[in-house]
Amino acid sequence: MKSSEKERIKEAVRENYGKIARKDSLTTQAHQATTCCDTTDISSGVNQKASCCGPTESSGESMSTIMGYSKKDIKSVPEEINMGLGCGNPVALASLRSGETVVDLGSGGGFDCFLAAKEVGETGKVIGVDMTPDMVSKARRNAEKMGTRNVEFRLGEIENLPAADNTADIIMSNCVINLSPDKRNVYKEAYRILKPGGRLAISDVLATAELPDEIRNDLALVSACIGGAATIDDTEKLLVEAGFQNIKIKPNDHSRELIKEWDPEKSGKATDYVVSTYIEAIKPSLST
Repeated sequence: MKSSEKERIKEAVRENYGKIARKDSLTTQAHQATTCCDTTDISSGVNQKASCCGPTESSGESMSTIMGYSKKDIKSVPEEINMGLGCGNPVALASLRSGETVVDLGSGGGFDCFLAAKEVGETGKVIGVDMTPDMVSKARRNAEKMGTRNVEFRLGEIENLPAADNTADIIMSNCVINLSPDKRNVYKEAYRILKPGGRLAISDVLATAELPDEIRNDLALVSACIGGAATIDDTEKLLVEAGFQNIKIKPNDHSRELIKEWDPEKSGKATDYVVSTYIEAIKPSLST
């Protein structure tokens, strides 16, 4: 993919999620659906309506339950912070421990970061990274509202993380890596900032087969966490190439139900090609 095409995709995704952040700031009712605004098809230039890894008709709470969050998780933060953007619960997958440093790739409004902050405690730290200024601003306002002191939010791209080498015990991400047009660099950067022995806990959409051109080239479906999905095999290869070991990729049991919600056409066709998955891997320790 040409660099100009990569930048075009990034800018479209940034604009979409910026609109979500701005729209969501105008409503504090979690039961009102969060949706993307207009996007443009890469090949045709036609504006389309697209959902973005979140509920379009179902309530934010019910969709979060499907993703794997407990009612306790959902009730532990103000309802407007749960924007319903995700495809699983990476915090539960992460099995976080007190004192750990966590980096969240594509942290959005901070929902997963605030849940992680409770797990790592006052001696731990959570860093959320997002490339959308409106999302970072929203997350920072949310942190002030919650009085959370062990979370910070940084503006940056997940392909070029604003974090030093060997600083994170764990990297988590929720339905964001599929949006990146340069997944190789995402996993290389994740490896770079993880400490030896550090681990990945990622929820993301992957393809079970090569996507047809009409899906892959449709920016509405890219922004809806469908069109940019890498195959399971390619994802495993990228993780190995980056240096990760003990790689596990497991489909989410509720994939079909989630993905139908995101498909702008509601045709169900997308479920023939993609699944929501949990991805785990470990950066080898120095003794390995």
